[in-house]
Amino acid sequence: MRTTVQLGLALCVGLVACRPGDVAGTDAAPIMLAPGDPVWGLTGAQRNLFGRGRLVFNREFTPETGLGPLFNSTSCAECHEAPLAGGRGDEIEVHATAYDPAGDVCDDLAGQGGPVIQQQATPALQAALGITQEPFPPGAARAFRATPTVFGRGLLDAVPEAEILSRADPDDRDGDGISGRPNRTADGRVGRFGRKANFATLREFNAGAFLAEQGITNPEQPAEGTIGGAAIPPGVDPVADPEIDQATLDQADAFVRFLAAPSPLRGGDNERHGSDLFSQIGCAACHVPTLRTGPSPIAALSNKQFAAYSDLLLHDMGPDLADICLGLATPAEFRTEPLIALRFATHFLHDGRATTLDQALAQHGGEAAGARDRFKALSPADSAALIMFLKSL
Repeated sequence: MRTTVQLGLALCVGLVACRPGDVAGTDAAPIMLAPGDPVWGLTGAQRNLFGRGRLVFNREFTPETGLGPLFNSTSCAECHEAPLAGGRGDEIEVHATAYDPAGDVCDDLAGQGGPVIQQQATPALQAALGITQEPFPPGAARAFRATPTVFGRGLLDAVPEAEILSRADPDDRDGDGISGRPNRTADGRVGRFGRKANFATLREFNAGAFLAEQGITNPEQPAEGTIGGAAIPPGVDPVADPEIDQATLDQADAFVRFLAAPSPLRGGDNERHGSDLFSQIGCAACHVPTLRTGPSPIAALSNKQFAAYSDLLLHDMGPDLADICLGLATPAEFRTEPLIALRFATHFLHDGRATTLDQALAQHGGEAAGARDRFKALSPADSAALIMFLKSL
């Protein structure tokens, strides 16, 4: 009689070409991790917290339960929705900052409502001020942001700073044209979340998203922002701050933290050829295929290798993609986007401007110009193999 692991290996061979880590110990029955699955190895209490967090992630807030008075969405899942809760969305946000190139100084315009400009207002705020969205700060640079997936973000959070910094080469000392550097928070921590890597931890990112996207105050973001620099009118926000409690925030954080990175598909020789081309033309110099987490109090996230396809560093992507600054990131610098669950995307790049992978690759500039040009020089068969590989992620 075969063991559970042997049965799992047999099933894995029947479905895909396995890699180390695809079968997770003697308790593992499923082999591939699908969108929405938790990471393997959670305790019973952690799985329960994950389930309760999913309910918070899906909860529809109203003005009577804390929504607004300015907001972009009524729930986390309204934007992070495809192929299911935690995935991408079709919404496009508006962001704003101000950059002084002479002094290399970035102003996130927090006092004027930035950097996230909310596109909706509650009925009470509309009646009080006659506005349907947050005013755009005068003179600010404007950026558009597509909704990314949050799958695998707990794994990204658990990657040690030392691993990120080991790949930084801000002065391009090796002469390969790639000069990634970390963004850092005001207190010096290495950033990794957000398109400009301006958040250091997943916890800060999640707490900030409740406030920035839904106008929901919480114990870690306890105060509403201003409306174009002015105070919120009395009576338009009827729920006392914080509008969700610590337990609710912890549950939502756990859901995002424990969401697995869906397993890449494995499709045979042509797909493997595309993977080889990905490295050969230079994509893997920034989209590093695998990262490894460090020691973690959460065993399921501790010392795990996973398919990240990112170095979590900032890279200059050229003037055509440049928009706003954030932290140390200049308008042309973006964090290397993790390609986790890429096969479910229907639009690409930070602002969703590309509708195909070919378009997205062709619009890479700056440090990625060499890889872009090598992609354009591929034969039709090799180009198709590379795209097939990307669609397997």
